[in-house]
Amino acid sequence: MTKPQTFANVWDAIEDSREEAATMTMRSNVMIAINEKVRSWNTTQLRAAHRLGITQPRLNDMLHGKINKFSLDTLLTLATRAGLKVKIDVRSAA
Repeated sequence: MTKPQTFANVWDAIEDSREEAATMTMRSNVMIAINEKVRSWNTTQLRAAHRLGITQPRLNDMLHGKINKFSLDTLLTLATRAGLKVKIDVRSAA
């Protein structure tokens, strides 16, 4: 019997390369943090969007997890605008 393949996260399972999986993992982690922060504001999407410097439809896309509409750079900018401190941890993969 063959042991089933396991993955560290969903991106490792569905992306074609390790590089793309790493990028998508970072993007999703940052997006989740922003979503949690914005929801903690307990305000309207319009006010939250204004606070982030984006349109309400753009914020709605983010809150609904439309990750392919956001680059890592954009998400890092939004995280900073949301008052989050971003730290990138780089270490050996071995």
